[in-house]
Amino acid sequence: MKLHLAEKTEQYTFTGYGPGYVTVNAARHEQSLIVMPDRLITDWPATGFDSLEAAHLEPLADLGLEILLLGTGSRIRFPRPEILRPLIEARVGVEVMDVAAACRTYNILVAEDRKVGAALLLD
Repeated sequence: MKLHLAEKTEQYTFTGYGPGYVTVNAARHEQSLIVMPDRLITDWPATGFDSLEAAHLEPLADLGLEILLLGTGSRIRFPRPEILRPLIEARVGVEVMDVAAACRTYNILVAEDRKVGAALLLD
């Protein structure tokens, strides 16, 4: 019997990032987006950290996530607690970090089969 490691190629993962962009499964994105192992949302209306509102995060509260990684651009910035309220009330853990750290952390958590999402505000 021959044993080999089976790779999960159907999942969305980050394959690169740089100033103002990320690549997901080798496709470049230059606007804010949400990435989950089974879903890619490229029309997220949050355009940047300064315009982030609770309404942008409300739809994510019902997706069954254990944790949401919030990438706040090229540097870490913490949103006001009322913006995170929909996720907190849904018992979704929220980790705030810069986009590069969010990409790396997301890929590790996906490899562990965690229910994770990354909401990235690209600047």
